[in-house]
Amino acid sequence: MTKVKICGLMNKEHVNTAVQSGADAIGFVFAKSKRQVSIEKAAQLATAVPASVLKIGVFVDAEPAFIVKAYQEVPLDYVQFHGHETNEEIQRLGLPSIKACSVKCEEDIERASTYDTDYLLLDAPGIEFAGGSGKTFNWNLLFNHPALKERKIILAGGLNASNVKQAIDIANPYMLDVSSGVEKNGQKDHVLIKRFIEAAKGECLVNGKRTK
Repeated sequence: MTKVKICGLMNKEHVNTAVQSGADAIGFVFAKSKRQVSIEKAAQLATAVPASVLKIGVFVDAEPAFIVKAYQEVPLDYVQFHGHETNEEIQRLGLPSIKACSVKCEEDIERASTYDTDYLLLDAPGIEFAGGSGKTFNWNLLFNHPALKERKIILAGGLNASNVKQAIDIANPYMLDVSSGVEKNGQKDHVLIKRFIEAAKGECLVNGKRTK
């Protein structure tokens, strides 16, 4: 079953909703963004995340000392590199890692595959901020691509409850990453979070139990 990461969470109520609805990972954004949180805030939110749910920090060209501080103090399970970091720089830091790469063409996939990280996150190019744009890209580029064989792929960009099944059918990702697709008027929405996870996993909650 495809896993789900809810990214850009900023308050405990939305963290609780994501966890209770079956999210497999929670994302905290430390880069410049309308969803940016401090290390202290993320550490507070992390207290509501059980050990079974991954805590992932999103960074864009951050200083290594800041990344290590966040990793240790939140604490985080994975560091998501969303900037211009080289594979060598990521390996030198030595933390469990995700490399996010923008995809416009097949050459971008080839380039992404050179990163020796635990996961590859493939997204549409950012617009206002470095990172995701909330837009989709051509998922067909990922279909049975030989460079992605044996890699754990996290698919991001423009996902919502309406298109998530199509994304899974075409790209067959290990995990889905959503942020703006579970927001209403620029804020996370409890109903949209639940609806997205149910659509992604083909399940719903009945009296607190998951059912097909």
